Amino acid sequence: MERLSRLVSVVTPVHWPSVGYLADAYGSLAGQKMPDGWDWQWLVQEDGQDGLLLDQLPDDPRILAGSGRPGGPGVARTLALARAEGELVKVLDADDQLTPGALARDIAMLTDNPHLGWVTSRVLDLHPDGSTHGWDKDPPDGPISRGAVLAFWKANDYRAPVHPATLCMRRDLLLALGGWMALPASEDTGLLIAANVVSDGYFIAEPGLHYRKWPGQMTGQAAHRDPAEQTARMQIIEARAYALRSMLNLTTNDQT
Repeated sequence: MERLSRLVSVVTPVHWPSVGYLADAYGSLAGQKMPDGWDWQWLVQEDGQDGLLLDQLPDDPRILAGSGRPGGPGVARTLALARAEGELVKVLDADDQLTPGALARDIAMLTDNPHLGWVTSRVLDLHPDGSTHGWDKDPPDGPISRGAVLAFWKANDYRAPVHPATLCMRRDLLLALGGWMALPASEDTGLLIAANVVSDGYFIAEPGLHYRKWPGQMTGQAAHRDPAEQTARMQIIEARAYALRSMLNLTTNDQT
């Protein structure tokens, strides 16, 4: 049967500490008011094959669950991408929640501006007591030109000016970049920077995500801050970005 709606594919990797938050993630997704003619599908991917998703997901035909050999969140996301049917792909981590209207704002920005490859939005940290807190250095609402994220990241101790956990991207661009980087962490930052090197983007100043702060989150673990590994991650993200930029410049020069 032919699908009548245009789709955004929401990709969520899951490891065992975050399983308990899936219901909240789903609630934030199910509560999205979609633009006319649009719907979502939720691609939930276990990072492993331990049956973590059994009895954890509601009976909703828009959910497509999967599993695979453990390889970290980047591998899980990219495996889920194989099932994506949407023209747009949205990131949603298992322990985070979309804010009301987040998908509609992403869709409107990308459909109204075909030259944009991706969009991000403001993040509010969600603390265990239910309070939220935003970053005081967000850029203004507006376009982000090619290379701007890379330049800021380099100048600010490898911190991006916008949050990769809010990315919504054209599926064709995501596939052309090879999906998420095969890294144990920072794979989403690597994707954001690579996308910015080859395509203009946009920052939506209205909050689009509640980013949960809790002891079990991967970015809070000591291994995430291991100096040797962190240096290696930053080096390969940077090298990939410069390689992409060089190839793009060569292609542009060949056409002139």
